[in-house]
Amino acid sequence: MSLTVADLTRGAMTQFQEKLRQQHEESMHRELEALLATANEAEAEISRKDFDGFKRLFHRFLQVKGPAVDWARINRPPEDSIQPYEKIKAKGLPDNIAASLNKLAVVKLNGGLGTSMGCKGPKSLISVRNENTFLDLTVQQIEHLNKSFNADVPLVLMNSFNTDEETKKILQKYKHHRVKIHTFNQSRYPRINKESLLPIAKSMGVNGENVEAWYPPGHGDIYASFSNSGLLEKLIAEGKEYIFVSNIDNLGATVDLFILHHLMSQPPDKRCEFIMEVTDKTRADVKGGTLIQYEDHLRLLEIAQVPKAHVDEFKSVTKFKIFNTNNLWISLPAIKRLQEKNSMDLEIIVNPKTLDGGLNVIQLETAVGAAIKSFNNAMGVNVPRSRFLPVKTSSDLLLVMSNLYSMDAGSLTMSKKREFPTTPHIKLGSSFTKVQDFLTRFESIPDMLELDHLTVSGDVTFGKNVSLKGTVIIIANHGDRIDIPAGAMLENKIVSGNLRILDH
Repeated sequence: MSLTVADLTRGAMTQFQEKLRQQHEESMHRELEALLATANEAEAEISRKDFDGFKRLFHRFLQVKGPAVDWARINRPPEDSIQPYEKIKAKGLPDNIAASLNKLAVVKLNGGLGTSMGCKGPKSLISVRNENTFLDLTVQQIEHLNKSFNADVPLVLMNSFNTDEETKKILQKYKHHRVKIHTFNQSRYPRINKESLLPIAKSMGVNGENVEAWYPPGHGDIYASFSNSGLLEKLIAEGKEYIFVSNIDNLGATVDLFILHHLMSQPPDKRCEFIMEVTDKTRADVKGGTLIQYEDHLRLLEIAQVPKAHVDEFKSVTKFKIFNTNNLWISLPAIKRLQEKNSMDLEIIVNPKTLDGGLNVIQLETAVGAAIKSFNNAMGVNVPRSRFLPVKTSSDLLLVMSNLYSMDAGSLTMSKKREFPTTPHIKLGSSFTKVQDFLTRFESIPDMLELDHLTVSGDVTFGKNVSLKGTVIIIANHGDRIDIPAGAMLENKIVSGNLRILDH
């Protein structure tokens, strides 16, 4: 057999690439050791565990070539792998649902800051309803559950180095509530220079010039950091079998007794180890991750993994009809098994960032739902849209503060006075982005029970007891201001130009 010049060149290239990869890894390991040398003993011990996870991720990042999925091998999930919620609800509940609740812990992802809404500190401490923060509402929900069923469902917060200190200070106020609260910290990974592929950190500190050098590596880190913290073992020892995981800013993510019962009523040999709550896509959700069948497993497909040529197809509401709400029910013994075997295979999300000084860096991240393919008998449950009520912007905030929702024991439900179950589409302009600005522009939150669509742009304020119905568009041109007077009722109106209401 004779080798052509092309074969030899290809072989040499592969060898060269392999050598380059080794050099990158060796340099990275050296830099990480140098960083650890700047930490005190206790900090170095925690950071070494973090760095072990980072090294594995970096190793895989260097190996990966091309898109994460072969588009031609993607299939729709089999019919029975995504169950309609109605089917699960139809089974009803047993008399002893409290026994199932006692095997559950609730985990809230609490690593994010409120910066996108113009707030400092943890996002979970923003007031969203009647002076209650996301965290207040969560505690109220679980306390109500524990009291109603005489159960012991603990709350677990996964904090990041950005949110841990402030969250822990606030937890003092829940001492006398009937909820045990545990916290653990997500890993802290180094941002890496896009060109050199080396950490930009000069030391293990997170202040001063180092403030932008670190990041929490996405919620896929929950498995390793939960295990490293010792909390996974502790909860299993206490008889907990499942965790219900969700984003703390999703106000629709409450403990659902029907899904819990479904999990607990499976025969031991067919135990479902992972449920992902999905819901029907609308045009607003086209970027959300979806479930596919790939190589005989259910798999989460995120937009970042889609080859460029197929992005429009991915966004199509006809081909991929559902998306991941990030409400997940996961077996604790299964997490333990997969962590011990080190066989949790999460796709890497490469997140490029440009820092304030113009430096291009990359963050290597993973998503919690991506682990679905590693668990046995995993399935999706197509839940009502009401279980997905995230507050990411001030437009979302207006929705949940309004009379569209009523609140009971920390849970928000759509008002019975609303004639149709869909939420109105709200688009507030940049003057409303920061929560503080948003609050000064409303003397009281308008009546929105009959609203379909609201667009507000420019310098606009709302007086007390305003009522909005149908489609309302309010646009103040640059330099103009519009004051909507107290008691005004706008129905299918466009307001533009300049409208000042002056006191006299």
